[in-house]
Amino acid sequence: MKPELSSNAECALELLSPADAQVLSQRIVEFNSSQVPFTQSPPFTPIAYGFKDDRGNLLAGITATVYCWRVLGIDVLWVSEAHRGKGWGSKLLDAVENEARRRGCGLAHLDTFDFQAKSFYVKHGYEIFGELDNCPPGHKRFFFKKVI
Repeated sequence: MKPELSSNAECALELLSPADAQVLSQRIVEFNSSQVPFTQSPPFTPIAYGFKDDRGNLLAGITATVYCWRVLGIDVLWVSEAHRGKGWGSKLLDAVENEARRRGCGLAHLDTFDFQAKSFYVKHGYEIFGELDNCPPGHKRFFFKKVI
């Protein structure tokens, strides 16, 4: 279902293209920098580590971004079911945190669901600072932080 679009004499509300959405993201980055100057350049630096088998198949990995003020945002940490419980997740998390420290970061954050890795992150020193109930329905989403 399309949202109801309204207009006035000056402009009309419309769905944005992916290119327009990129411009929008760029504008908020510019605004943020004008309010609190960035302490790193470039403002967003991706970091990714993984484990692959001898055929190049990805068995586990982590993606994160060091952003704007030397803050580490962890996006994804995944270990294939066959390799869970072998310490790979800990090695991935340690690697990304160490790289973030090397880049001058002092804070990390991430989110996870109750059916994912809540206890794993608690075990690694992450602290819950927020949660969403019923997200997805019948579950919780947790937001974590850690001074690194």
